[in-house]
Amino acid sequence: MATAKITWTKTDEAPFLASYALLPVVESFTNGSGIEIETSDISLAGRIIANFPDKLTEEQKIADHLTLLGELAKNPNANIIKLPNISASIPQLQAAIKELQEKGYDIPDYPEEPKTDAEKAVQVRYAKVLGSAVNPVLREGNSDRRPATSVKKFAQKNPHRMMKEWPASGSKARVAHMTEGDYYGSEKSTTVKKATNVKIEFVDHDGNTSILKENLALIENEVIDASVMNVTALRKFYADQIDEAKKENVLLSLHLKATMMKVSDPIMFGHCVSVYYAEALEKHADLLKEIGANVNNGLADVLEKIDRLPADKKVEIEADIAVVYKKQPALAMVDSRKGITNLHVPNNVIIDASMPNVVRDGGKMWNNDDELQDTIAMVPDRSYATMYGEILENAKKYGQFDPSTMGNVANVGLMAKKAEEYGSHDKTFEAASNGLIRVVDESGATLLQQTVERGDIFRMCQTKDVAIRDWVRLAVVRARATGSPAVFWLDENRGHDAEIIKKVNDYLTDHDTSGLDIRIMPPVDAMRFSLERIRRGEDTIAVTGNVLRDYLTDLFPILELGTSARMLSIVPLLNGGGLFETGAGGSAPKHVQQLLKEGHLRWDSLGEYCALVPSFELIAEQTKNEKATLLADTLDAAISKYLENAKAPSRKVNEIDNRGSTFYLTMYWAQTLAAQNKDTAMQERFAKIAAELENNEEKITQELLAAQGEPVDIGGYFMPDDSLAEAAFRPSAVLNEIIDEL
Repeated sequence: MATAKITWTKTDEAPFLASYALLPVVESFTNGSGIEIETSDISLAGRIIANFPDKLTEEQKIADHLTLLGELAKNPNANIIKLPNISASIPQLQAAIKELQEKGYDIPDYPEEPKTDAEKAVQVRYAKVLGSAVNPVLREGNSDRRPATSVKKFAQKNPHRMMKEWPASGSKARVAHMTEGDYYGSEKSTTVKKATNVKIEFVDHDGNTSILKENLALIENEVIDASVMNVTALRKFYADQIDEAKKENVLLSLHLKATMMKVSDPIMFGHCVSVYYAEALEKHADLLKEIGANVNNGLADVLEKIDRLPADKKVEIEADIAVVYKKQPALAMVDSRKGITNLHVPNNVIIDASMPNVVRDGGKMWNNDDELQDTIAMVPDRSYATMYGEILENAKKYGQFDPSTMGNVANVGLMAKKAEEYGSHDKTFEAASNGLIRVVDESGATLLQQTVERGDIFRMCQTKDVAIRDWVRLAVVRARATGSPAVFWLDENRGHDAEIIKKVNDYLTDHDTSGLDIRIMPPVDAMRFSLERIRRGEDTIAVTGNVLRDYLTDLFPILELGTSARMLSIVPLLNGGGLFETGAGGSAPKHVQQLLKEGHLRWDSLGEYCALVPSFELIAEQTKNEKATLLADTLDAAISKYLENAKAPSRKVNEIDNRGSTFYLTMYWAQTLAAQNKDTAMQERFAKIAAELENNEEKITQELLAAQGEPVDIGGYFMPDDSLAEAAFRPSAVLNEIIDEL
């Protein structure tokens, strides 16, 4: 029997910790089936170590697993289970560095403002770790995201209870966006006719030219675009919305994605911080600059840096900040008990998770009194703000969505070959002064050009033709398989989208679309169309670019299922393999905080359970391994039983948590394997295991519950100690003996 391999990623926080309980089960159940499980460390800590081996001992060094996985993703035999990972902001990166240094790893500090060539080189190396460093490397295919049928049916029969009514008396909640000077308004795009190398250069008002990036290879028929955020317009927008929020007595909130768009969005975040706290920050500007306070890292960085000042000066600055809160509108809170606002840390409020919660909570966010209050949600750029505005207006008019009856919006997302990776790469720049930034090919011809003012944010992105072709193909495949309308969310008035529309119309002719409902609509219209269908209980396929893929695959699942972690995320790789993603990790930090405090992990590994089913199915398809088919079928049945018996983790300590959930999934899986008659050897093997699990159910659940209620030491946040984490997540001696026996 040929051996097939599943690569399980070691990532971060709650999903990674849950693997200590789940992986031994998967390894035991696949033992003897011709399926091998291997792990690959792409955690934030692992990525840091791999990029800075210079002064590490041989025992401390680890291979660059991310690069190796990127190569594997191009292999037809690739079969990767991808768990959510940290898309590191600078504060997260610094916290991880500090932890590793405390563990004896000789790695350099992150230089926020490098002055020497050595510091600049270190910053460049850390750029490979920051932001969405993982996904662009692994996503060698486009995205097919949808809830598993069993999950959607369960959600309709057992709707989540987090939805809050929109007030019948009316709501002041709204989405605010810029009307000029944003990326949407400035975007220019073109399709490259033949392969070439380009450079991005800055030309100042005196005609002096400097190279921002060079030797950037473009291939035939590749779409490129360039756009600019005008910071004068951005700051005016922030100031206007601050005034409006004060006048309307509503909360002010900012919704960006500083984790993925690691260059552009932290700068935009910093401008909001500096405008809101202007009175205090400008008064102490020279001193704050001297101590290295960086508003791009949020108010928290200012507060942390002033700790270094003499006590009287620190108190003075804190008092001036307190005065700001009395004069300005109230900010949405992340944690009112700790005084952490929406502007404290750039990665605390991430648009793809925060905006669905505004809808779910009736247009409200939490205020300083720990109460829900209407909010102005600032989403500066019009590229996607309009579709969030549409769903808020729809909820105001028609009321809250009903998870028990609402239809599904699946997603086919354009992301292969780093498609549309705005801001998470090295083609985003802050203009040093007034002038031009242009993209010039090797013949000297200017392909794209933007006028910039000092501080403006220029960004360029690429979308390869092979990715667009495959995206169109996948959209047709899913429309044919489901019978649902497939809607391309593309706006002909936006530069990039106009180029993509030409290709979509061309490549649709390569496929049989007879009897299919395939449309192209701008995001605001596509949202309206989808919401009309949702309210009738009808399903729709959103066919979107990469950023909208990210936003919508949180928005709709959070409303439909209560969480995006319950989505099935399949990436059919361009060369024939498969990448199976396991949901969103946005809430993972809070889960770990609860674990460390109470010994309870509420992370639901349903995404991991679901991802294993198509992973086994791919092996069966590629190798004709009947045991893989059997494992897939029985696991799918076990997942249904897991859902029907409500064995998901509770949010409360001393009730079932992730470990108990995995135990029940294990027992149900063993039972379904024991009940089948297609493979008598596996039937006999698992009949014994199922009986042992059933007979010891009470004892095992007691051992698992007994592990809760006290603080837990796992030896580190970013790099837990394996022995401590394993002890914490395998606390049942009885269960361990049964599993290890396999």
